[in-house]
Amino acid sequence: MAGHFEPLPGGGAAVALDEVEVSILRSLAVQLLELIGPGEAEGPEAADPLARLFAEGPSEPPADPALARLFPDAYGTPGAEQDQQERAHASEFRRYTENDLRARKREDALGVVRSLDSLTVAGDSAAVLRLSPDGCRQWLGALNDLRLTIGARLEITDEDDGEALFRLPDEDPRKPMVMAYLWLGGLQETLVEALMS
Repeated sequence: MAGHFEPLPGGGAAVALDEVEVSILRSLAVQLLELIGPGEAEGPEAADPLARLFAEGPSEPPADPALARLFPDAYGTPGAEQDQQERAHASEFRRYTENDLRARKREDALGVVRSLDSLTVAGDSAAVLRLSPDGCRQWLGALNDLRLTIGARLEITDEDDGEALFRLPDEDPRKPMVMAYLWLGGLQETLVEALMS
């Protein structure tokens, strides 16, 4: 089980993680939370469900390439110039959906942090993280968001870009990010397989 998810009887999945793996995953999830940004404002207006329902989000895509990968335009071809109508549709769609999408991504990353914080790892041994089906969904979302973010930072746009990065020499400063990208991909793949078992 070390390093990969296995199915649990009755649903969910489990993975054994050592202290270093827990630390890395937690650090990445916290960085993702910082990138996504803070949640809704607190106060009387935050308690009003009608106000939250009609709250408008941003209408322009994020300038940060990692955020643009996490919150892509709903219309047009990625990376291509949009015509005026596509830009208007994308802006309108973003205004009414991005806040909810940010909240879900934030909850997924918080779910990862909370589940990791519940583990007790002693010395060189590994702790077994057991996830419910809902926990698995949060982990899948967060693992995907982490890979998208790291992929954007590494400027991976297709399979060919990734292949060149995998052969980087150890002294290349991008190597740790590439290793994290690959490791997260392995975790994501085994979690999907565990849930399909």
